[in-house]
Amino acid sequence: MLKLVYCVRRNPSLSREEFLRYWLDEHGPLVRSLRESVPSMVRYVQSHTIAGPQTDAVRASRGSGEPYDGITEVWIDPSLDGSVSPEASAEAGRRLFEDEAKFIDFANSSVFMTEEHEIF
Repeated sequence: MLKLVYCVRRNPSLSREEFLRYWLDEHGPLVRSLRESVPSMVRYVQSHTIAGPQTDAVRASRGSGEPYDGITEVWIDPSLDGSVSPEASAEAGRRLFEDEAKFIDFANSSVFMTEEHEIF
């Protein structure tokens, strides 16, 4: 199992509230609706950053920079890739990218593939 991790910063034209609402209420259902076109995508989770003293204290204790606005995690099972046409997967990818462009600051976000190592 692979996992795509997307550390997201909001498009600066949006308030934090607008960004979080769009991500959860518009983009989330779009991802769910495209699941059949991308059967290798077996789990999708959004983690929205908690603003305020708790996050500020953790950041200060580590000397870290500004937090991302949130993280998306997508679990991918490559063995399920062959059950749909490459065209359908490409179309789903195009639709996701176009929607992400409405609310994500691509240049200040980070996306990468990971391999999990469960410790406990």
